[in-house]
Amino acid sequence: MAAASAAPFTINGAVGSRVKETRALISEVCRQFYHLGWESGTGGSITIKVHDDSIPKPNQLIAMPPAGVQKERMMEEDMYVSPDGFMLSEPLPKSWPNKAPKCSDYGPLFLKAECYRYLFDAAIKLYQLGLNRSTPSHGPIRSPNAVLGRHRNAKVSAKAGTRSPNNGTEPSRRCIVLDIEGTTTPISFVTDVLFPYARDSVGKHLELTYDTAKTQDDIKLLRAQVEEDLENGVAGAVSIPTNGEKEEIIAAVVTNVEAMIKADRKITSLKQLQGHIWRTGFQSSELETVVFNDVPEALEKWHSLGIKVYIYSSGSRLAQRLLFGNTNYGDLRKYLCGFFDTTVGNKKEMKSYIEITESLE
Repeated sequence: MAAASAAPFTINGAVGSRVKETRALISEVCRQFYHLGWESGTGGSITIKVHDDSIPKPNQLIAMPPAGVQKERMMEEDMYVSPDGFMLSEPLPKSWPNKAPKCSDYGPLFLKAECYRYLFDAAIKLYQLGLNRSTPSHGPIRSPNAVLGRHRNAKVSAKAGTRSPNNGTEPSRRCIVLDIEGTTTPISFVTDVLFPYARDSVGKHLELTYDTAKTQDDIKLLRAQVEEDLENGVAGAVSIPTNGEKEEIIAAVVTNVEAMIKADRKITSLKQLQGHIWRTGFQSSELETVVFNDVPEALEKWHSLGIKVYIYSSGSRLAQRLLFGNTNYGDLRKYLCGFFDTTVGNKKEMKSYIEITESLE
């Protein structure tokens, strides 16, 4: 093993040249992938095994890129080389403002097998497209050219039957982002069922779960929001003690939550607590989401066309998953690829939609 480890770094040797070639190849591939748009600046990672028939496969070297370096700026000398977990070669630190070198976070996975990352990514993509990833026959692959925004004037029917005006086989959108209140679910269900349930149950919920980490986190988040509200003179805000008695703290939280719900505040602290309260209601079958009659048909149709559907709502991601997992038409989450909430920004701010668009590429 010692001889095999030392050989690759013989500067004038054949194996040494293979290491050098592999390092250079990674930097070149990273630049090409970046310019092709296949990888973002520092996103993703590429690793290549240094193939040499004279070395047993378990002992062959693996060249890996650094973390946090722009793909188009990677150089041959930035690469790491390792055989089985310990680094034989690391890049030298560069002068300021360059950060200290660090190996890719995917390093441990790369060292297990260079194909795992690809297989995992492929399985996730197949799942998002609604294709069976457990069998080799996945049916026809649709054209990836129907990019969001390509047909800007095309309208997507609520019945989800709209196709692009080209050949009738390609979906006119790759992604659809839906709201909940008034879009998939009647406004009355939110205002007359969900909000009153959260308002009426908040005291009981806090009493039962007060000592849990999640509830303490909810209270901490609400306390920070209330402090900001008090500074801004928001009506109904009442200080939440930091070292008070349990009953005193719960009473203050209840007062603030009731005021926030009455004002229909779209804030993360309230939505997070509401999500935890609603989870109890759905688990006990006290709550069941009402969706419009055409929603299941639309979701199923888009799913069959390979169009990925996401939800963006002011409700927390937990609450969104609960809503679509417990509807009057059963569990509809199998048709959804992801959820966005106010952690990406307020629904009235343009930057929120830019953030969503960029995250969906």
